[in-house]
Amino acid sequence: MTVPTSAMEPVETQSLKKLSFKSLKRALDLFSPLHAHFPLPDPDRKKIRMSHKFNAKCGGIKSTSSQPLTHAKSGSSRSSPRRIWSFKYFSSSSLDGGLSEKSIAIVSASSSSERNFSTSAIMERIPSRWPLPVWHAPWKNYRVISGHLGWVRSIAFDPSNTWFCTGSADRTIKIWDVGTGRLKLTLTGHIEQVRGLAVSNKHTYMFSAGDDKQVKCWDLEQNKVIRSYHGHLSGVYCLALHPTIDVLLTGGRDSVCRLWDIRSKVQIDALSGHENTVCSVFTRPMDPQVITGSHDTTIRLWDLRYVKRTATLTHHKKSVRAMALHPTKNCFASASADNIKKFNLPEGEFMHNMLSQQKTIIDAMAVNEDGVMVTGGDNGSLWFWDWQSGHNFQQSQTIVQPGSLDSEAGIYACSYDVTGTRLVTCEADKTIMMWEEDGNATQETHPLHFKPPKDIRRF
Repeated sequence: MTVPTSAMEPVETQSLKKLSFKSLKRALDLFSPLHAHFPLPDPDRKKIRMSHKFNAKCGGIKSTSSQPLTHAKSGSSRSSPRRIWSFKYFSSSSLDGGLSEKSIAIVSASSSSERNFSTSAIMERIPSRWPLPVWHAPWKNYRVISGHLGWVRSIAFDPSNTWFCTGSADRTIKIWDVGTGRLKLTLTGHIEQVRGLAVSNKHTYMFSAGDDKQVKCWDLEQNKVIRSYHGHLSGVYCLALHPTIDVLLTGGRDSVCRLWDIRSKVQIDALSGHENTVCSVFTRPMDPQVITGSHDTTIRLWDLRYVKRTATLTHHKKSVRAMALHPTKNCFASASADNIKKFNLPEGEFMHNMLSQQKTIIDAMAVNEDGVMVTGGDNGSLWFWDWQSGHNFQQSQTIVQPGSLDSEAGIYACSYDVTGTRLVTCEADKTIMMWEEDGNATQETHPLHFKPPKDIRRF
């Protein structure tokens, strides 16, 4: 059945603004308990801010007479009673982005000329409380070591600080003298590239892991393999030694972090739960005793007593390829292609991001006791950061050795020595570079250029 055209009423064309006002008025008529007053302002509006200039001149919040807050009926001269309007706001009062709730109570005067005040004068403007960075001397390259025939993928220092070892894609482990940089020993035994190294501080043992699914224990008095730990189903990408008990932890492409008894080569247990490659792990003597980072973009905190996960951090959007535990403070940093983040321990609370983005895949990270954190990227960029403030105070670009391609400028591993005064980086151009602080640099020659961030909590 068709409706005749004459029976259809013409539809009035209305703007979206007019329709919104109609809907708002209808909602007020239905739900507002005070039909004669405007609704209370929304406390979460971003437009509510404090005017420092207004406070400085007038000494506080004063009212204006542009529009009254209350609307009396026409012909009525009776003034409304005094009312207290309460507003809540949040201020960022700590470095980790925690929010503390404050409130302001404002008394509206009975006079109609004092019933309105500027909403911009309600909230207090919080000054930036971001900590100033500590001045650090720039770092310079003072030695380049050549000797490997493939990419240098891993590094570990001896607890006595007399030598360090490096593992390479040429399937060898080389031991170098820290002071002179000379080669002391070459160990062979792996049939694929060596991805992880660790030196025990209680025994004369060195542990290595590689893409050949093997985890080996080397006796440095005999310079040979005395134990092999079998159980991984694919390549092993990282390993770490527990600082107090004889437990070795390894993670790899089978998405599992495995626990080994270093004395009996028996697998104690497996920390399963990651959905992709476990590529970074470190241990602590206290809870959480194990922290793992994975290509599934998550960081997991584990309790070894019950062999279970205590927390999962999902702040990253890309693979977490490197992590670094601060040697003295109870916090750690993690790096991925999206950002470098700091977390507090033992709960794993997010603290803040580093104030710059390296914009590359970060494969290596280390931090010393002076609060100098270094990150190495796939594009050969080596950035130095102040730990406390997250300020990037130096950016360096590695130079490939003659005969190598420009694409072989990646940094795959880095580590400070025991004293924290030397830095060693492992490069994709088969070289090992050693860095130290510039002793001639001062605050006058290398001034600190720092701008605090506007927003403390940045994800």
